[in-house]
Amino acid sequence: MTAPASPAPPPPAPAPYRGAVERHPRRPLLPFDTGTDPDAVELTGPVFGPADVGEWDADLTRQHPGEPLGERITVTGRILDRTGRPVRGQLVEIWQANAAGRYTHRQDRHPAPLDPNFTGVGRCRTDDRGRYAFTTVRPGAYPLPDESSWRPAHIHFSFFGTAFTQRLVTQMYFPGDPLLPYDQILAAVRDPADRHRLIAAFDHALSLPAGPLAYRWDVVLDGPSATWTEEGR
Repeated sequence: MTAPASPAPPPPAPAPYRGAVERHPRRPLLPFDTGTDPDAVELTGPVFGPADVGEWDADLTRQHPGEPLGERITVTGRILDRTGRPVRGQLVEIWQANAAGRYTHRQDRHPAPLDPNFTGVGRCRTDDRGRYAFTTVRPGAYPLPDESSWRPAHIHFSFFGTAFTQRLVTQMYFPGDPLLPYDQILAAVRDPADRHRLIAAFDHALSLPAGPLAYRWDVVLDGPSATWTEEGR
């Protein structure tokens, strides 16, 4: 009698996502004497525009003279702390590819067309209920530089605290995308619940009447139900 074959070992878990090697620091971090000048750390922080958040910053479809190509969508939700309380006045920034799957960046070599009427960058502040809202176009999928796989449609989100050093970066995905099971970044998020929290929900009520398709995506900044970020919790 032949013994039953032993089950095949499970595939190895993907390594935690660390981003491109070129984006990691190559030199030691610079020390700042915060005791003498507590604002010194801000001197080398990024600057997101020369002015405060403007009227059209949250509407990526109205930042240029012409109409951008692609399916109009709105993305809205709430920014919450670990207890479910709204985070008011939170600076929220997004960046994304255009409808053809290409970023407005000189290093993007994807042979897809650029859209002169779409830059793919927006920002807003949350209101007293912690709500944010963006109007944009649905981003297209694009291949990784080594062409090993395609990235599903996604929007990058950045959340700031009271200083540039208090920054969380993550990505929002769209429900029902057939590329989700093949995405290397999403696969690197080990907990299924964490992966689920990165996928927005289609909101049919907000999509009517005859408006852009709407997606709702709430973000929890910390605690056991925190939304996954690139630097971990």
